[in-house]
Amino acid sequence: MGKDVIIACDFDSAEKTFAFLDQFTGKKPFVKIGMELYYAEGPSIVREIKKRGHKIFLDLKLHDIPNTVKKSMAVLSRLDVDMTNLHAAGTVRMMEAAIEGLTRPDGTRPLLIAVTQLTSTDQESMEKDLLIEKPIADVVMHYAHNAKVAGLDGVVCSPLEAGKVHQTCGEQFLTVTPGVRFADGDIGDQKRVMTPAEAKKIGSDYIVVGRPITAAADPVAAYERCVAEFVD
Repeated sequence: MGKDVIIACDFDSAEKTFAFLDQFTGKKPFVKIGMELYYAEGPSIVREIKKRGHKIFLDLKLHDIPNTVKKSMAVLSRLDVDMTNLHAAGTVRMMEAAIEGLTRPDGTRPLLIAVTQLTSTDQESMEKDLLIEKPIADVVMHYAHNAKVAGLDGVVCSPLEAGKVHQTCGEQFLTVTPGVRFADGDIGDQKRVMTPAEAKKIGSDYIVVGRPITAAADPVAAYERCVAEFVD
């Protein structure tokens, strides 16, 4: 398994998405389809991007009762995505049900990763809003451990936590890290951020990069800069 850069295609229409992807005439980047685009265009957008040769991380963050998540994952598995996710806060039982639903009759399935704490969450908001008073690092590791126990492939976490996740759950347990910005860029609404080079050094397996690429004057050059810093 090699490291890779995943571009967050956070657009609100197929038209904008394809206008962006059409700029990539060489390598087909790994892309993330999140709630905004999926809710705007539905499953057809996944099928079309897949047909164009891109790997897809379908980022819908399922969180519901185990049976509902199991049935929903069974539907998503038929879209032939490469990775999808859920909230670890849904409990080990829910995550186990998700694996059952996601696994196809032939035994194959997309990678399944769990969200621990969102990168927009910091210690203060976690304590004030969620009434979780443990240190955020401990909460993230506990959620990661639960995901491993449930049989998941990895977690979405801040790059600041990737190294510790590997220490806790093993080197093969994937760390997918948003909150990555160039050193000379704007951090936006993210609280826990790191550069691509720093994320590589600390052990992230995949970085998810949105606005530093999608809002760049030259998105292809920005993507290539990410790859150069993180992969090469």
